Amino acid sequence: MGRLPRWMTTALLATAVMNLTAGLAFLPPAQPLRALVGMPDGEPVYLATVALFVLLFGAGYAYVGFTGRDERLFLTLSAIGKISFVTIVTFYWLAARLPFQAVVTASGDLVFGAMFVWWLLTSRQQ
Repeated sequence: MGRLPRWMTTALLATAVMNLTAGLAFLPPAQPLRALVGMPDGEPVYLATVALFVLLFGAGYAYVGFTGRDERLFLTLSAIGKISFVTIVTFYWLAARLPFQAVVTASGDLVFGAMFVWWLLTSRQQ
């Protein structure tokens, strides 16, 4: 198993902070924070479930970022998850179900997802 380049570990640590913050925002009592970033409220059990997964991925990003280990499966799932999240948010914005602020908030995931895809594609050739 190889080592990740410095730019990738930096990206992973940055997205770890982003996910840990977002995970807290999805906790049921954080409705004012969700409203601020354009995310809807929901049933507490669904919000807690989303928060759990976002926080778990945040912990995974921190682990891979700190260790610098080439975890291709995790990074592949991460790229798919981040780009899919942006796609879902954009779809609901286009359907007038979310404010544009939600798309702006999700755009960080698009950047990190694209970085993960770039690394996955270019590191495979080396």
